Amino acid sequence: MRDNPMRDNPRSRSAARATRLAAALTAATEHRWPVVPGTLAVGGQCSCGDPDCPVPGAHPHDPPLLAATTDARMVRWWWEQRCPDAPLLVATGRTVSAVSLPAAAGARALAFLAALRLPLGPVMAMPGRYAMLVAPYSLDALGEMLAQLPWVPGSLRYHGSGGFLPLPPGGGAGDRVRWVLPPRQGADGGVWLPQVGPLLGELVAAAVQLDSGRSTY
Repeated sequence: MRDNPMRDNPRSRSAARATRLAAALTAATEHRWPVVPGTLAVGGQCSCGDPDCPVPGAHPHDPPLLAATTDARMVRWWWEQRCPDAPLLVATGRTVSAVSLPAAAGARALAFLAALRLPLGPVMAMPGRYAMLVAPYSLDALGEMLAQLPWVPGSLRYHGSGGFLPLPPGGGAGDRVRWVLPPRQGADGGVWLPQVGPLLGELVAAAVQLDSGRSTY
């Protein structure tokens, strides 16, 4: 990861902090997603203190993932007082989960799914990957659904219970995260999220259609 190019520009840094705080409050209070600050990468080293950290920056550490919350007061304190430059992470498995795949494949699959008029929830573009947000699922239920599919791309990743994802605008080290399809409000508030089952099936169908049954992921 790169150091933040805005770190020596107080005005840009202040604007970036305000953007992160607003995004964190929106995710926690409007979307009802539990959020937590992530670590930062400084000079190639992770702020978690582990010199051999395999993923320097943008992973939970202090506070831990279990501290993720929708409480606006805690969210405001974290990003105003404690760690204003921290990236925004959402804890998956409680009120939101996700399936992600490499970015090039994700963009193609998204176009195919849209052509089928399959209702989709929020979709994020992260460095190198696309993440499709879905309703929470259990690992057991996911395993049963995957077992019924004829072929599953090995690079699909499943972000369920105990997982996390970065949310826009991304980390303070220049790793941008953006909405491809932004969240939209559900009938009972929060964010409308599709079930993972139909999405998994169509992702496989899209891969077969686009790659003649051969994975290029």
